[in-house]
Amino acid sequence: MNASGAGGMVERASRLIAVAVTSIMLAACGASVSQGPLAIGGLTSGSAGGGSATPDKMEGNPFVDGASAALAPREVIANPTLAEVMQPAGDLPEMSMGRADAPVTVIKYASMTCPFCRQFQIESFPELRRQYIDTGKVRFILREFPIGFQSGLATIATRCVAPARYFQAYDRLMRMQAQWVSQDVRPEPIVKAMGDLGLTAEKLEACRQDKALVASLDAVKQRGRLLGIVGTPNYFINGRLIKHTLTLNDMRAIIDPLVAGNASVAQKS
Repeated sequence: MNASGAGGMVERASRLIAVAVTSIMLAACGASVSQGPLAIGGLTSGSAGGGSATPDKMEGNPFVDGASAALAPREVIANPTLAEVMQPAGDLPEMSMGRADAPVTVIKYASMTCPFCRQFQIESFPELRRQYIDTGKVRFILREFPIGFQSGLATIATRCVAPARYFQAYDRLMRMQAQWVSQDVRPEPIVKAMGDLGLTAEKLEACRQDKALVASLDAVKQRGRLLGIVGTPNYFINGRLIKHTLTLNDMRAIIDPLVAGNASVAQKS
C-alpha cells in the first residue's frame, strides 16, 4: 500500500472515531438540538428555533446502576397550566436563584452529561445571571433530568453537598464534564472534581444508597416527562415550553418583552 492510501485510511478512521464520540455525547442530551453556528457530527445547526427534540429513551431508573425496567408509556399533560408547571415534585426543595417574585421565571431541565447544557452554562449563564437574575428580573430554577447512569450519579452528587453549594457544584461538574463523563458508573472522578465542596467517596455512596433521595430525584424527572420534557436542555419560560437550546440572545428576545409587559401592567395598576 502506498503512503497516500495509508494516509486515507488513517483519515477515514479518525473521522469514524470523531463521529462515535459525538454520538455518545449527543446521546447524553437525548435531543437533537441547535445552538449557534455549531457543526456536530456533520450536521450544522440553524437558528435556535430549529432544534427539535427526540424522546428520552432512557430505560429504568437513571439513579440506580443496572436498572433495566422499561419506562411506562409516556403520559403528557396537554398544555399544562402555569400552576402545573410550577408544582414541584418529590420531597426535595426547588433549587433556584433570584427573587421569588421576579416577573419572569425560567426553569431549565438539564442532564449532567449533556454537552449543550455545559455550553449554555459556560457561554450564556454568567451573563443571564448578571443581567437578569441578580437584577431581580428573572427567577431561575434548575430541575434534574438525568439521561444515563453516570448522569444520575452526578445528579446525586450535586444534592449530596450543602444546599448553599448546589449551584457551585453544578457549575463545577459542567465545566469539568470531560473529566468525569463516562458510559459506566464511575464515582471517583466526580468525587475528585467536587472534593473541595465537601464531597467524599463515603458521603457520595451514602447518598447513592439513600432511597428517599433517589426516589425524590426520580420524581423530578418523571414530573418533567409528564409536563412534556423530551430531552435536555428543555426550558419553561413563564410556563411556555421550549424544546431546544437557547443562547443568551434567544433568551433576551423572550424575556425582555415579558419584563416590559409586567412593568406596563404594574404602572397601570
